[in-house]
Amino acid sequence: MSKRILFFMGLMLVYDAGIAQKQNYVQIFPGESEKQIIEKAANIVPTPRQLRWQQLELTAFFHFGINTFTGREWGDGKEDPAIFNPTALNAEQWVKTMKDAGFKQVIITAKHHDGFCLWPTATTMHSVKSSPWKNGKGDVVKEVAAACKKLNMGFGVYLSPWDRNAPVYGTDAYNDFFVQQLTELLTGYGKVDEVWFDGANGEGPNGKKQVYDFNRWYQLIRKLQPQATIAIMGPDVRWVGTETGRGRRMEWSVVTTNNLDQSQVAANSQQGLLFKPISDLRGDDLGSREKIVTAKGLVWYPAETDVSIRPGWFYHEDQDKKVKTPEELLKIYFTSVGMNSVLLLNVPPDKRGLIADADIRSLQEWTRIRNGLFSTNYLRGSTILCKNGTRASALLDGDNATYFTTTGTDTATAIIFKLKKPTTFNVLSLQEDIRVGQRVEKFSAWYKEGGQWKPFANETTIGYKRLLHFDPITAAEIKIEIESSRLNPAIAEAGIYFCKELTGTDSK
Repeated sequence: MSKRILFFMGLMLVYDAGIAQKQNYVQIFPGESEKQIIEKAANIVPTPRQLRWQQLELTAFFHFGINTFTGREWGDGKEDPAIFNPTALNAEQWVKTMKDAGFKQVIITAKHHDGFCLWPTATTMHSVKSSPWKNGKGDVVKEVAAACKKLNMGFGVYLSPWDRNAPVYGTDAYNDFFVQQLTELLTGYGKVDEVWFDGANGEGPNGKKQVYDFNRWYQLIRKLQPQATIAIMGPDVRWVGTETGRGRRMEWSVVTTNNLDQSQVAANSQQGLLFKPISDLRGDDLGSREKIVTAKGLVWYPAETDVSIRPGWFYHEDQDKKVKTPEELLKIYFTSVGMNSVLLLNVPPDKRGLIADADIRSLQEWTRIRNGLFSTNYLRGSTILCKNGTRASALLDGDNATYFTTTGTDTATAIIFKLKKPTTFNVLSLQEDIRVGQRVEKFSAWYKEGGQWKPFANETTIGYKRLLHFDPITAAEIKIEIESSRLNPAIAEAGIYFCKELTGTDSK
């Protein structure tokens, strides 16, 4: 009996007679059949740090810095630190505002492209220590970290690789400079839950673009803060591809990668995934059967959907009346969290160092609507019928770590919910237990009217969570059909809800 023995993330995984083991990424070998590839894809799962990150659902950006005081979005690094002087900075107000809105983690822009550092770094004078704020003794990063610890919120840092102030930018010395900054952030502020890099890259004083040593940075993060998720120019989380708050209608967390070979496997076997997967990550289809059967490798690489509550990323007073409405935020929730993604919503503090009242009002009303929407699952208490299913009660137990599945080798199934009485609803929620993998390729939803089944949803992927809204329907019987799945599906939760704020809006 042939066996292939590979080492992934410090574990020995044995492929025996084509039987795949669960892992975070896998190489596809020449000559493997479509059936073997599908089986491998079905058994790719998130790492513990990726699972924790996905379950957050809502994370926040705080874009704050020298741009807050210049009114610009991208500074040039020539700003006078003397203009940085928030009069009433209260990081606890920032963090509490987001916690009250249901967020679980925040990320502070410790350094943006202008190179101005919100902590008193030893690497440059272009920082808060050269500002009049707290007589140069202040530390914004420290205050945000302390607020997160007090309020039991996840804490993350954004550190821009592009630095328009650093004289060494564009040379090999800049990577040492950057490592020193990163080390300060990863050793001076307690637990860091996420490190966020973007891909912005410009020319240095020498006229050359910087070659970023990302692998060195990844290794440093894994050493100093091994639990931290690295996004989005990193190995753990990818950018969804837009800044609109809208993800893909078909969003796979299992995507193709073309830079996975034996040398990568050997290099990463003891340290976890330390390379950024490379493939087409901007198209509409990242992981269908048509894509994965021609791939060199597959990896769990989920999407983060970022958007700002305002037109800009930094605070500008003239945008106080352009804050996204609660209804707009609700739509974004459906097109981010509800499309198998995590929402990263930017809420920028103002010149005072406070979240503005207009932003708070919108967040509060959005939270009220969202909490009301999901307060009652009208499937609860229904009778569940399924000819080839098992553990049906898991669908309604409120625990995404338990799941319904099919028996034997069946991958398709129909689940009927008989409600106690006719109910009006306009929202459907489905979840897979991603600890098992992402498996559903196509599903539909139906309601019974006049003895006939009528469709109200016809979609592809589910993933961690899929939310759909549509015109109100009144029915006493609902049917969910899993039409195609990679091995047996693992459906963790199902729900129908009603939200009056969604009536009259475009159905999704």
